Amino acid sequence: MADLSVKVAGVSFANPLIAASGTFGFGREYGEFYPLSKLGGISCKGITLQRRDGNPPPRIAETPSGILNAVGLQNPGVDVFINDDLPWLKQQNTVVIANIAGNTVEDYCAMAEKLSETDVDMIELNISCPNVKSGGVQFGTSCESVGQITREVRAHCKKPLIVKLSPNVTDIAEIARAAESAGADAISMINTLTGMRIDINTARPIIRNNTGGMSGPAVFPVAVRMVWQVANAVKIPIIGMGGISKWQDAVEMLMAGASALQIGTVLFNDPYAPVKINEGLNRFLDEKGMTSVTQLTGAVQPW
Repeated sequence: MADLSVKVAGVSFANPLIAASGTFGFGREYGEFYPLSKLGGISCKGITLQRRDGNPPPRIAETPSGILNAVGLQNPGVDVFINDDLPWLKQQNTVVIANIAGNTVEDYCAMAEKLSETDVDMIELNISCPNVKSGGVQFGTSCESVGQITREVRAHCKKPLIVKLSPNVTDIAEIARAAESAGADAISMINTLTGMRIDINTARPIIRNNTGGMSGPAVFPVAVRMVWQVANAVKIPIIGMGGISKWQDAVEMLMAGASALQIGTVLFNDPYAPVKINEGLNRFLDEKGMTSVTQLTGAVQPW
């Protein structure tokens, strides 16, 4: 069997499959299906400095080949995560990535400082959440703001720093370059696309927040294109995500330039998806005579 292990920013993963933030909680529920050591890593539910109750419902709606969500970063706060969830996660024999979000640069810096003194393996800077009224995506839509917040957080962060990019921008390659030049160790992308559904009987948006983040198979071609663009623009590793639901998608995203992968929405209808994807990757690599999954990264040959 081929070697599925990968390394991102100096951190070793047993395989390239990481549970995406916002879809896996802190892992306890999925741990009832299989040992979480079968995952390369877990990007935990986005955490903020203080507890957040999130947006009022309804906050999830189905779309063709995907979902819209405007959960609004509901979470118990960074201190509860450190005291209650992290000790359990560190017993699961998988890479633990803390995903952080905030309303101000100071919020992000304070969390990076706190988490740097813990056992988390990496910190993922979420500057691309479209479902909160302040913070989040406002930091991720210009090169200047991305560079500023990455630089500030880098100064307070002792862990490998991943910057999570929004697709809701004009030129994602320029945004990625700004994050790289400001000290990011890796890029994760893409976060959700902003979307909307309307109830034609009430003439009101289905989601109380009016708009939400669209994820699922429908966004996959957009994600592949953006990962490919960024892979040609930066030298730091990319964690690719956006609509991956089967092993063929994983191969495609790796070929576009990703070094590792996050999967999310598919977990809602098939919690075993990461296990199946890893099995499919192994079969594909064996059939192609490849010895390591790293041989797929950037293997695309454009016309």
